[in-house]
Amino acid sequence: MIDFKEFIETEALSMQARRKKAISMRKNKAKLAMGRRRQANKLADKGRLMKRAQKHARAAFAKKMTKGIPKSELTPARKAELEKRLDKLAPRIKARAKIMLKDIRKAELARKRGRK
Repeated sequence: MIDFKEFIETEALSMQARRKKAISMRKNKAKLAMGRRRQANKLADKGRLMKRAQKHARAAFAKKMTKGIPKSELTPARKAELEKRLDKLAPRIKARAKIMLKDIRKAELARKRGRK
């Protein structure tokens, strides 16, 4: 049996599940903000940097597929279609993320230096 986190990562959210998640996030807003503030003082570890790199790579592929239209301006159906197409490109996204990791790490170091 898979747990909730794995289910969320593998399945596209229905509108009902999306609303439930939004309410849950609003409820835990203060806890999330506190965690974010604490984490901002620390240097990101390799896993977190890789996650950021994958996010950047995924965004780059999405921008290319939508011909520069921001994701926020897409209809929910178009977003779902885009996500499905991006999921098929997972190996390419992962490879691109590895290449981008160096730049992400550089940006993290610059961010940390700027905070002092």
